Amino acid sequence: MREHMRRRWGVLGGVATLTFSILTATPALADESVEGLQEVSIPAGVQIVEGNAVESPRVGLSAAAASSGECLGPIAAYGVQGCFQHYGDTIWSGDTVADGMSAAVGVYTDYGRASFVCINKQGAGSWATCKKDYWEEGNVQLRALRYDGDTGKFYQPEARSGWIPVDGQF
Repeated sequence: MREHMRRRWGVLGGVATLTFSILTATPALADESVEGLQEVSIPAGVQIVEGNAVESPRVGLSAAAASSGECLGPIAAYGVQGCFQHYGDTIWSGDTVADGMSAAVGVYTDYGRASFVCINKQGAGSWATCKKDYWEEGNVQLRALRYDGDTGKFYQPEARSGWIPVDGQF
């Protein structure tokens, strides 16, 4: 009987924690309006890198993944799509909204390497890529944001991926 009650309380505690985390940390959806943009800060010292334009147009993450190999950790927030291609350590940054801002995909590691942000300045409907050489036994996390190049400021709504193994092996 005591073990049964312990399990019940454990399940109830887990449900309460999950509910709280959903209510307080739900990422922004890709179709949220421009009215919801709020300025956010990024950690000091984060390098901002302008992505290289991808010659062929990309319709979405599925097109990027299909044409370039497996793309992991897909994220989307208002005006931004992104993912990590483990082969070649490539960050994809897609701009999905014509609002005068750029798509920004931040990359963080779990092993202390300096963070950076891959900016797509190519305009709405375009994709850009940034390449870095990551430690194969490490993990990366992606963060999708909007970026105003005139002011150098970042805006939410934003989204974060979970930790993605650099070698692609989950």
